[in-house]
Amino acid sequence: MKKIAITGASGFIGTYMQSFFKDKGYEVLPVSRKDIDKDTTEIAKILEQTDIVINLAGAPIIHRWSESYKEVLYNSRILTTRKIVEAMKLMNNKPELFISTSAIGIYATNGPMSEANYTYGDNFLSKICKDWEAEANEANEVMRVVIFRFGVVLSKGGGALSKMLPAFRLGIAGTIGDGSEPFSWVHIDDLMAAYLFVINNENQKGTFNLCAPNPVTNKELTKTLGKVLHRPTVIPLPKFVLRVLFSEGATVLTEGQRVIPERLLENHFTFKYPTIEEALREVLDKPK
Repeated sequence: MKKIAITGASGFIGTYMQSFFKDKGYEVLPVSRKDIDKDTTEIAKILEQTDIVINLAGAPIIHRWSESYKEVLYNSRILTTRKIVEAMKLMNNKPELFISTSAIGIYATNGPMSEANYTYGDNFLSKICKDWEAEANEANEVMRVVIFRFGVVLSKGGGALSKMLPAFRLGIAGTIGDGSEPFSWVHIDDLMAAYLFVINNENQKGTFNLCAPNPVTNKELTKTLGKVLHRPTVIPLPKFVLRVLFSEGATVLTEGQRVIPERLLENHFTFKYPTIEEALREVLDKPK
């Protein structure tokens, strides 16, 4: 039985991931923020005898970005990843695989973007992602490294969808702006399956876009949510409202990326939920 350590294990993805891997027969070690706050020697002791380290740590992105919170966003990803990598390098019995997290926010807003054909963005979120990945890749000299660039994760009871649903269920939601913004997403079951895929296939390494093969626009997302919930979606949400609420952090909601999971598809990974309607119907328990 392999042992998996998970940082950020108390978040909505980490909680789901713990159950997923336990059900698959893995021994799971949640690594807490208190653990990460220790020095690298102590972290190395905590991670001893683990076969795989999964790094999900990071403060929530959907938040008002004051200057102090931007520092929290940055440090919770870059400094945490740096400490984990430094700790793993100290270990006598190093893990065989390090899976770290990034986001499709690394890309510019034009597209489509793949792992081989892309343009990086030029904003704070893109900088976080680039620096985050650079820290994770420092582990390449001692073990296999995989970095997953997440799209928006669709799941029951957590993430961005849970923040959107109350307004949609009341019939008072609509598109953001003109609705043309790209929306690249992934069902949480496919996200988990992708982790298992790279764990079971030792030839898989490097960076992967972890999003469904059929990105949509904000308008298409809105129309599909309305269709699944049988609710009207006629009231647009002006972008300035989001800027008032989230300041610079509104860019996460108002500026999307159109991203294709080219490497997963080339390596014959199969998505269980390839379309937005299939994914939303499962998440919302709404059969056709």
